[in-house]
Amino acid sequence: MTLPISTELICFLVLASIVVIGGIGVVLLSNIVYSAFLLGGVFMAIAGLYLLLNASFVAAAQVLVYVGAVNVLILFAIMLVNKREDLAPIKGLQVRRFVSGLVCSGMLALLIRVVVKTPWAVPGPTAIGEEATERIGEHLFTDYLLPFELASVLLLMAMIGAIVLARRDVLLEDVGTGEPVDQALLEKVKTPVLTEKTTL
Repeated sequence: MTLPISTELICFLVLASIVVIGGIGVVLLSNIVYSAFLLGGVFMAIAGLYLLLNASFVAAAQVLVYVGAVNVLILFAIMLVNKREDLAPIKGLQVRRFVSGLVCSGMLALLIRVVVKTPWAVPGPTAIGEEATERIGEHLFTDYLLPFELASVLLLMAMIGAIVLARRDVLLEDVGTGEPVDQALLEKVKTPVLTEKTTL
């Protein structure tokens, strides 16, 4: 095994382990801020995998769109919501965990079967170099136009959801339960500085 091949294999193993461990951390960590930061690390590792595949444009788009837009939007939504109340216990949590674990295990088994049974073309196609951006643009607006537009709508829905979650309406009582809202969580009304009476 030559030095470039071994270096590429080591980089692939490191990036793949970051993706797997980071993805598990995103799901299992109870602190949502840590999960969001780990999600950003997973996105960066996926961009590194694209670089290993000589897909520099896709790697740059991965960093710009997912790390620079989606992950930052998630972090801003988390910071702006800033809910202080404790989480209520969830009914049937063990059953939900079992079902979700079963579904995830089935999907993992399906992915492993696809990886093992697929006749991968090794070595892959040669890199097209500077024409990659033009070729990607042609495919995005011809063959993959519908998925591309659906992804745009999905990102727009995520942005609107983050705005709705971050919006703070000052209400005297909870809309769902009718109980009075803790006034300590509401912003205190302060008289503007220019209208305050000053004594000489």
